Amino acid sequence: MKSVRNANDRGHADHGWLNSHHSFSFGEYHDSAHMGFGPLRVINEDRVIPGAGFGTHGHRDMEIISYVLSGSLAHRDSLGNGSTIRPGDVQRMSAGTGIQHSEFNGSDDHPVHFLQIWIEPDRRGLPPGYEEKHFDATDKRGRLRLIASPDSAGDSVLIHQDARLYSGLFTGAERTQHALAPGRMAYVHLVQGRLTVNGVVLNMGDALKLIDETTVALQGGDNAEVLVFDLPVS
Repeated sequence: MKSVRNANDRGHADHGWLNSHHSFSFGEYHDSAHMGFGPLRVINEDRVIPGAGFGTHGHRDMEIISYVLSGSLAHRDSLGNGSTIRPGDVQRMSAGTGIQHSEFNGSDDHPVHFLQIWIEPDRRGLPPGYEEKHFDATDKRGRLRLIASPDSAGDSVLIHQDARLYSGLFTGAERTQHALAPGRMAYVHLVQGRLTVNGVVLNMGDALKLIDETTVALQGGDNAEVLVFDLPVS
């Protein structure tokens, strides 16, 4: 089964300093038909103006992944971590029993555009944790690069859930396929550009849900950047 989630149908909030689109119910946006997809609970596409950001706040029992598209994102947390991530960097924060953190635009001159992704962990009460890694564009060109997994395979960041997150860059004749094992489903989110996935044309911000499919087939890219979530069937 294939189901498209059009970018224009997402929830939207414009706070002046923050312009955010919500793929799933979040904050004041509620849609009972889009509460998540398996353990994937949040994909927020955020744009933050220079000098602004999210002040210190808390989370519990959630795997939080930040993926920067342009600009820089400064992070501080109660574990003592402090860093600034940029395009190509992937940051994972396990909230576990509780963590406080802040996120700010790391530039006084340029906006930051990033995705914040929440994945429910496979168990509650984990110790809080933090990790970040850089993935070169050359490793994603014309292929899917594993960037998050439950076993740190391929030097990916560790998440506490039976889920795998891949990132890829496709244009022109570049194409690839990703096999889905029995009992698995996929959520394909097009970060930017244009891409055909399993015969469906996606544009920036669109997503495709795949259930009872055996393959994720990617082709016909036009400066496309894509995230593929390989997830257990609920």
